[in-house]
Amino acid sequence: MELKVNQDNCLGCGICVIACPVNAAISPENAGGNGAKTEEVVIMVENGFIKLFSPDKCELCGTCQMFCPVNAIWLE
Repeated sequence: MELKVNQDNCLGCGICVIACPVNAAISPENAGGNGAKTEEVVIMVENGFIKLFSPDKCELCGTCQMFCPVNAIWLE
């Protein structure tokens, strides 16, 4: 399985970025909605859309998918 993003559905809200437990472990400032200070995170908002930066670090927990309000993220 791997993490997939449908940019056509993405609102760029960043809820998935904040919800991701791996992102929180790598860059704790994400939890406060301040954005990561590193591109070592799994997923981040860039130019108003979600971008996968380090998808290899994804633990396939599905938390980002569960919190996405528009179903723009899924595991395949």
